[in-house]
Amino acid sequence: MDQTFTQDMLIKYLYQETSAAETLAVREALQDNILLREEYRELRKAYEQLPKVKFNAKASTLQNILQYSKRSAALQGQD
Repeated sequence: MDQTFTQDMLIKYLYQETSAAETLAVREALQDNILLREEYRELRKAYEQLPKVKFNAKASTLQNILQYSKRSAALQGQD
């Protein structure tokens, strides 16, 4: 079966968000199609240049979330 892969599918593959069947299909297509392989390499190169960002919430924010969760759980327990 000849399948056409969109850039969106390649990005999903790059971010490891494809299903097992999609992953196998993309891998096979990358082996067989030099143009697709080149497009994937370009996407991967761009991906690797993205800054690696880590987000850290303030302790007070985390505490507020935990308190809200406890209140919500207590209210649900009253039902």
